[in-house]
Amino acid sequence: MGEQPIFSTRAHVFQIDPNTKKNWVPTSKHAVTVSYFFDSTRNVYRIISLDGSKAIINSTITPNMTFTKTSQKFGQWADSRANTVYGLGFSSESHLVKFADKFAEFKEAARLAKEKSQEKMELTSTPSQESAPGDLLSPVSPESINGTDSEAVTPDTPQHTEARAESSQNALPFSHSSPCINKHWEAELAALKGNNAKLTAALLESTANVKQWKQQLAAYQEEAERLHKRVTELECVSGQTTVIKSQKTELNQTIEELEFALKAKEEELEKLKAEVESAHEFQSQKDSLTQKLQEAETKSHVLEAQLGDLEQRLESSQQETEAFRKSLRSLLELLDTKIFELTELRDTLAKLIEGS
Repeated sequence: MGEQPIFSTRAHVFQIDPNTKKNWVPTSKHAVTVSYFFDSTRNVYRIISLDGSKAIINSTITPNMTFTKTSQKFGQWADSRANTVYGLGFSSESHLVKFADKFAEFKEAARLAKEKSQEKMELTSTPSQESAPGDLLSPVSPESINGTDSEAVTPDTPQHTEARAESSQNALPFSHSSPCINKHWEAELAALKGNNAKLTAALLESTANVKQWKQQLAAYQEEAERLHKRVTELECVSGQTTVIKSQKTELNQTIEELEFALKAKEEELEKLKAEVESAHEFQSQKDSLTQKLQEAETKSHVLEAQLGDLEQRLESSQQETEAFRKSLRSLLELLDTKIFELTELRDTLAKLIEGS
């Protein structure tokens, strides 16, 4: 039936940068269809994706591959044959989980198919299982292909050898005596030719299998070398990953410290806002007190003016009182003078009265 799609989804396709081995390079401008295909003729599973007419993914699943989910919507796997790492970005976590489950399922199927092919190769490598029962008890030699019919009879079974020896011994005295014996020899010769044909076919199939095994062995060796190189690259990447993880840890610590500092700054800002509000209240109180102070100063000026007027009045009153006192003193002096004069006048009168 050829190659048939068995599961499809849509995702953004990326490949690792071949130069830096760190950054992802998008191979599609938008989400494209990514499908699992099964090739029934070769019994292999492949992941294929096309962007228009261009194949951006053509990866054969092997038992050594691993699909890794690096985030909730992104996964990747390494393909040693293509010497790259593919990355897929999905629209949701459920699509990523389905794709990863299918990858694990088809990886296990590829492993079972590889084990079956190895068992089949081991079975076909045993000559007794390739040839028909009773046709071969000794290993098939390449000379049996190019040799004559008589040479091809040599690796036959002991029963055929004994039958041929007995027939040859009996045929010596009767080689021209009976046509039945000639028919028997012709039938035996035909059977031997049939066995020889079977052995030739088995040897050809074995030779073809050997060539195929050599090709597979060369492919496996090449794949092993690629895997070894890939392991070396991954070890380098893992070392870089450790550095990246340490840097990420440091960045996380720095972010936490900055977040803590930001929280402290926010708390300080809240305190400053509260202080500003209280300062506004104090300013309003200050304004009201300033207004009251101005009013009090105005009243004080008025009172000072009134006090100055009163002081002037008091001073004038004191001056008037002093003048009044002076006038009273002068009147008292005058009165004392008059009293003294009256006293003298009385005394004089008294003296006059007494004298008369």
